[in-house]
Amino acid sequence: MNAGLFRPASVEEALALLVRLPDARILSGGASLVAMINARIAEPEALVSLAGIRELQGVAELPAGGFRIGAMTRHREVAAEARFTGTLQVLPQAASVIANATVRNMGTMGGAVAHADPGLDYPPALVAADARVEIASKAGRRQVPAGQFFVDWYTTLLKAGELVSAVHLPAARPGVGVYHKFARVAGDYATASVALTMARVGEGIVTRAAIGGCGPIPILVDEANRLLSGRPGSGEVRRAGELLQAAADPIDDVRGSAEYRRMLIPRMLARAFAEARAAAGTQT
Repeated sequence: MNAGLFRPASVEEALALLVRLPDARILSGGASLVAMINARIAEPEALVSLAGIRELQGVAELPAGGFRIGAMTRHREVAAEARFTGTLQVLPQAASVIANATVRNMGTMGGAVAHADPGLDYPPALVAADARVEIASKAGRRQVPAGQFFVDWYTTLLKAGELVSAVHLPAARPGVGVYHKFARVAGDYATASVALTMARVGEGIVTRAAIGGCGPIPILVDEANRLLSGRPGSGEVRRAGELLQAAADPIDDVRGSAEYRRMLIPRMLARAFAEARAAAGTQT
């Protein structure tokens, strides 16, 4: 049973509580954790709520360009963020298809990122956007690329006594970002998903694609991105899909078999790529 609910007013207070109560769990939006507690999957010693920490709320533009999304920023805020243009469109698109309106009003960026469920919508979108995760500890703050933050099933780089304080996005580049999700029903976790950004860089086009729901972490393959960049033909797009398919490590579950998930990857990639190329006006 829970020993209590703590409501720190600052990140420093929250970190001190995590050190004092090593078996405590952080309560962000609570969409996942409360369900786990109700199902007796998790029985934390205490809950440390981040709801009262103003530093963790909202989206701020960074002086050097880009944005800082506070860990307590709700999914609905990300979905409605008009400043996320060009390649950063991938984030609002992903946020807009998370679960349902109730969860989008309740759930937070930090909670979803720290939970690291492979079927969530944010992880592949953050990897495709080349985002960085800000981690707070008693020693200070550090940032790590989203592609390195997720390390295994429900496992991240977070250490004991640390918390996700924000997500940093690079400045939006001219181009487009798209997010496609295949799910059994609207609002379900992804059976498979693809997040793709297509940026105009000088006279060239740089594409990044990340696959979600098909392994313990989002799948990004440098060679696949190389093939998708520039003005590739159907053969290059097909080969990129094959490379992502080969890198996948899906499981069989109620949302689909591993074989089915692998089959979806090249098809979903081709569809997302075609949509992005049409939206960016880069058809050959």
